[in-house]
Amino acid sequence: MVMAGDPEGTGGVLRLPDGERWQVPDLVEAVGEREGASGEGVRWVWADARRIYPGLLAKGVRVGRCHDVALTEGLLLAAEGRFGEPRSAVAAYARAHGLPVPEDREAVAEGAQGSLFEPEPREPQPGLPEAELVAEVYAGQLDRIARLPEPRRFRLLVAAESAGALIAAELGFDGMPWRESVHDALLTELLGPRPAHGMRPVKLQALADEVAAEFGQPLNPDSPQQIVRAFKSAGITVPSTRSSVLKEVDHPGVRPLLAYKELARLYSFHGWVWADQWVRGDRFRAEYVVGGVVSGRWATSGGGALQIPKVMRRAVLADEGWTLVVADAAQLEPRVLAAMAGDGGLARAAGEIDLYAALAKAFGGQRDAAKIAMLSAMYGGTTGDAPKLLAVMRQRFPQAYTFVEDAARAGEEGRLVRSWLGRTSPPPSKRWRELVSRPEGARSARDRGRFTRNFVVQATAAEWAVTLLAILRRRLPDPARLVFFQHDEVIVHCPLDQAAEVRATIAQAADEATRLLFGDTPVRFPMEAVAVACYADAK
Repeated sequence: MVMAGDPEGTGGVLRLPDGERWQVPDLVEAVGEREGASGEGVRWVWADARRIYPGLLAKGVRVGRCHDVALTEGLLLAAEGRFGEPRSAVAAYARAHGLPVPEDREAVAEGAQGSLFEPEPREPQPGLPEAELVAEVYAGQLDRIARLPEPRRFRLLVAAESAGALIAAELGFDGMPWRESVHDALLTELLGPRPAHGMRPVKLQALADEVAAEFGQPLNPDSPQQIVRAFKSAGITVPSTRSSVLKEVDHPGVRPLLAYKELARLYSFHGWVWADQWVRGDRFRAEYVVGGVVSGRWATSGGGALQIPKVMRRAVLADEGWTLVVADAAQLEPRVLAAMAGDGGLARAAGEIDLYAALAKAFGGQRDAAKIAMLSAMYGGTTGDAPKLLAVMRQRFPQAYTFVEDAARAGEEGRLVRSWLGRTSPPPSKRWRELVSRPEGARSARDRGRFTRNFVVQATAAEWAVTLLAILRRRLPDPARLVFFQHDEVIVHCPLDQAAEVRATIAQAADEATRLLFGDTPVRFPMEAVAVACYADAK
């Protein structure tokens, strides 16, 4: 059963095995009335789930599985060495037929508020009904996947990425519990009462006045240029106004300046204006972007869900009679490396809850040394004790070390690298190729090597995480809901009497995600889950 969607998010066709067809707008009613239409055995094929699914959610329709044409096209283009080309269904169709390829436009969900201005005229579309266009592109994508070196793995990547599109829409629709009254009280405690538009909160203004007094001149602490000049006037040269830089400076203005910067960031990114836009009905409703980072990690197009300050977690409170089950994967990327590289020694260490403690014996019993060596291997660290510790790692865990070194060498030589399931790194730019061809180009080569070294690990970790999400979503007992995701952390909101079941389901989902990606591996991917009333209590 396949639903072929409209590339512009305005319609489509639900195709049933007996050939019966429903035309949108009857689609929502038809799906809602047909028993099992959104359950097992149904896969929706959509040009862009980000455009279409929110509209269905708003009308009470949830679907089980989908194939997202736009996300899949992006993955295929990268695998074919065409990273960054337009990935819409219309663009894919145009490429296949030798037609002018339209540029991608930002996806806007059905029913989303339009801009104040008239939209630009649509580019001419191919002379084919939109549902049939998507169906043809879908068939072409299946054929292209079958011709890849590892089609089974890539099909898993496509399925997980497409499931991520559904999950992202549902996270935004359901929202994470966010008590607006608690948030307001936190802001008032930290900043003072909500100020008039264009004014600073009183506590922020007091810090700004203190900074100016310490430097003996009028000073806007929001201006890096003014801060640099103020330090210069005091006989101090600072290369930047980063907090890490300022902490090393001996001047009485540093303390209030650092305090100001911390509170100003909170006010700007999670203040009252932020809440007005992103919190409705005691729910934080972020806009997630699946695969928004080249490594496959998610991003957000608004709301900053991936950067919630610890102090703001106090506003994340479960509903009465419900609880938040919070779980994160311990040391995910080192475990991913152990599973990919097939290094027996590292895999045995990754069979323990604390991987770094298990590795410590190889580094003279020092857990911190083991951690530095592992992170340096994955990220290309070369400062401090890293070179000495890397030498130990190369000797004790040769397969893991060689795995990331090979990826780094590929990057330095301008080649592409791929994750475990087949996500492909972007190619080097023309500018990069010009730089590395010069005598002084060694640094540019090393920089790209550090990127590709980590890409193979981080991208595979992202694949494991979204596979976990896809499994967890389909196994959670109703009415439990996924309400938050951040790289390797999930939050499920559920009734109190479901907490134990949800914790067990998360652990089972982690085991199944590991098996799907890596087969029979000794590497463990523990998901430590706790049930709390408040997110802040989970750490």
